[in-house]
Amino acid sequence: MEALRIQHVNLEHPENLARHRTSGFSGSNDLVVRRGDPFRISLQLEGRPFNPMTDSLRIRVMLGLLYATIPVTLSRKASSCKWHAFIDPRSLNPQNPSIFISSPASASVGSYRFQLFAFTQDGQRSHAFGKFTLLYNPWCSEDAVYIPFEHQREEYVQSDSGLLFMGTAMNLVSRPWSFDQYERGVLEACLNLLQVSPLHKQNTRKDYLNRNNPVYISRVVSAMINCEDDRGVLKGNWSGKFEQGVHPSSWTGSGDILKQWAHSGYQPVKYGQCWVFAAVMCTVMRVLGIPCRVVTNFNSAHDTNANLVIEEYYSETGKKLNLTKDSIWNFHVWVECWMTRRDLGSEMDGWQVLDPTPQERSGGVFCCGPAPVKGIKSQLLSLFYDVPFVYAEVNADVHTIILNQGQMVSVSKNTEKVGALICTKAVGFPQMQNITGDYKFIKSSTSTLSSRSSIISDDSTSRTVSSKGVAIFLTLDKTPVTGEPILFTVKVMNKQNVSKMMKVHLNAQAKEYNHSPSDTFWENHGVIQLAPMEAKMLQEQILPTQYEDVVGDDLINLTVVLEDTASHESVLDSEEFNIASPRLAIQVADENSIGPHREHTATVAFTNPFSHPVSGLLTVAGAGLMHNKTQFRMLSLHPGGRMEQHITFIPSMVGVKMLQASLSLSNVNISIRGFKMLSVKRI
Repeated sequence: MEALRIQHVNLEHPENLARHRTSGFSGSNDLVVRRGDPFRISLQLEGRPFNPMTDSLRIRVMLGLLYATIPVTLSRKASSCKWHAFIDPRSLNPQNPSIFISSPASASVGSYRFQLFAFTQDGQRSHAFGKFTLLYNPWCSEDAVYIPFEHQREEYVQSDSGLLFMGTAMNLVSRPWSFDQYERGVLEACLNLLQVSPLHKQNTRKDYLNRNNPVYISRVVSAMINCEDDRGVLKGNWSGKFEQGVHPSSWTGSGDILKQWAHSGYQPVKYGQCWVFAAVMCTVMRVLGIPCRVVTNFNSAHDTNANLVIEEYYSETGKKLNLTKDSIWNFHVWVECWMTRRDLGSEMDGWQVLDPTPQERSGGVFCCGPAPVKGIKSQLLSLFYDVPFVYAEVNADVHTIILNQGQMVSVSKNTEKVGALICTKAVGFPQMQNITGDYKFIKSSTSTLSSRSSIISDDSTSRTVSSKGVAIFLTLDKTPVTGEPILFTVKVMNKQNVSKMMKVHLNAQAKEYNHSPSDTFWENHGVIQLAPMEAKMLQEQILPTQYEDVVGDDLINLTVVLEDTASHESVLDSEEFNIASPRLAIQVADENSIGPHREHTATVAFTNPFSHPVSGLLTVAGAGLMHNKTQFRMLSLHPGGRMEQHITFIPSMVGVKMLQASLSLSNVNISIRGFKMLSVKRI
């Protein structure tokens, strides 16, 4: 009888990529598929055709040294918890038979090899080899990462761009970010991250077996994004000195970071801060197939002694002092991943907090989570993993203490400041979605408003306890904008039937989002007379020339202290805010008819709002729109001057894509950004 030989195995890339929604990974050398769904391979035979009555096929799939041997049957019916391979007898082509291979929905993810064996009745054997990459499958209802709505899967798995929210809760800054999961080399870097992890090195077999569980994978990735315990991706730096690497604010996407890490032999990339750590982790999780979104918590508490209290100290003239290890970050950024929690029970399924920024150790390693958001809201502090730490980040109380010559003269309590706003990008739209109610029970607007006032009163339940009755409110008149005065109002109310002489101290300090403020850059002091039950409005301003060094990512801590000259008792109110930076304007010609593989034109424009000339470097990028970043040098632009730069781009993928631009000014510590969402359609 003529021999049966396998000449070639065709992995049917286009069909399988489309079926498994992995077409974006078409640049990978390996076939990329998702667990729980079949993929098709076809055989090109040499010699005689395949005879299912006398010949048999077997497939051995291998992940490291783990393997499963699968007989190829003529029935597609099989257990969903086992590997299965079959030939559809209705469409059998004996010379080029097709085999469907299906992994269980609980299979481990990673880079697989397979061997295909053909056996004849007389004992002859032929074989061939192949490779494929297996990812989680949020489209499969039996997968632990299944998320039920298609628009969520598009946003949290397939979308390769998004927005990170920074600044303050009162003045959000939307920073465009390119997740870059389809850029060449990113998939491989994400898979290698699992191989480089200490848990894989310590026990390879156990690590491969545990990769079926998104809870395990998410903790591995959370630890590997920072480099504190391993050969992780990013080196954190909050010193303000970035000469040995890249300023965290200069990154615009994850691809450059992950590829630099891989190409350097897994040396940490310098430098990252919380939003960079979170955005890179979001890329890795989306690549692996786990739904993921970036979340910002405004006024995020770092409670080092776990007492759910953050103490803030001020001098008698309103200068904020650095006297405690506890801190409140103006914002902190982490990620949420969607998964079932079979270890905790179905009531904890859904979004889980994971934080790759190295803050505290969890299980001896710098990682955090997954902490179920439902458990955080319900204050179930005994749940795995790290629920108490995240709970404190969104719920701690703030005690504000005024010191005079080392003596405490006033204490006030604020239960609303921490976790004032928790948000993420909305599904399908470039705007913010408020998810604060997922983390905590929202109090009424009345109680929130009352907590913003500082009162000296006999009422022991008020923020400040004293024998005199004075209230103070500090409010910004409008959102501060670069190049315009900062306008604010101080409202002072005498709540008693006696006259009062009050000292008024105003103090403004610059600060980074996670640091105590630096030295005072503006202050004003005066005395006011208050008649019985009188209220006065003090209008104040800080001129652009007085705050010109506090732009970009820095913030301002503005404080007013009211001191009774008779009793020397004090009351304080404060506001921390950022100054809105100008935006780059991006216009695209014929933006409603953007098609793949065709050249299109865009214009990036900038008007100088500063009182002095500026120059800098303009960078334009877009995942799926441009293969490489394009840079242009902007020469000196006079105050009020306008710059326009024309660019061309050729989209390589269909879908909603982000064209983003960043202008890094050389004589001002600021990067100015802009973005444009484009819908690329087959025309």
